[in-house]
Amino acid sequence: MDFGLRGKRALVMGASKGLGFAIAKELAAEGAQVAVCARNEERLRRAAEAIGATALPCDLQLLGAAEQVVDEAMTALGGLDILLVNTGGPPTLPFERISPDDWRRSFEGLFMSTTDAIRAAIPGMRERRWGRILLVTSIAAKEPIENFTISNALRAGLHGLTKTLSREFAASGITVNALMPGYTMTERLAEAKLDLDKVAKAIPMGRIGQPEEFAALAAFLSSERAGYITGQAVACDGGALWSI
Repeated sequence: MDFGLRGKRALVMGASKGLGFAIAKELAAEGAQVAVCARNEERLRRAAEAIGATALPCDLQLLGAAEQVVDEAMTALGGLDILLVNTGGPPTLPFERISPDDWRRSFEGLFMSTTDAIRAAIPGMRERRWGRILLVTSIAAKEPIENFTISNALRAGLHGLTKTLSREFAASGITVNALMPGYTMTERLAEAKLDLDKVAKAIPMGRIGQPEEFAALAAFLSSERAGYITGQAVACDGGALWSI
């Protein structure tokens, strides 16, 4: 299937490793021009070189950073057709061990960076009457996970934002969707210190997902073929979610 991504211009955030890198790699393989951003400059440049992308170092927790990196991507690529918002996961702690500063930093890095990036990307997409905005959230946004307190709260809010913006932008040919990764083999999963054998047994497919599988979903929702899909939160989780 031709996804119609050749020549499209994409910014993938949080793309020096894990899901973000897998998505950037998939879009580049489909012929898109890709810019990638992340906080660790050295690792980001290695990742960009590996897939032929443009590296734009950025710390999304800093005020105004998300808007700036979108502007830099538009300058480097000559515009922006696809915005993939993927931010680092917040601390995994029970509520009583989360400080007010943890909440504030997580809100800036997870939620405000998303709204700032979208605000910067929308005018050009409206002008061209074509755009794809994808927010990487988590299955925790739909079914809260123990100790993922901040993620449970803020990512659910991103789903509300996704649905709201999808209705505002639909008439301009812009789709807005959320992608919910389940348990996927990334550094983030390793840092959670879970019993992966136990986790795998609880997943109907009996295994942990691979980043490339999630990236394939992102590439499809970025495509011409997905032009009538908007306002959705789509899981790639091996059947882990119980909710309808």
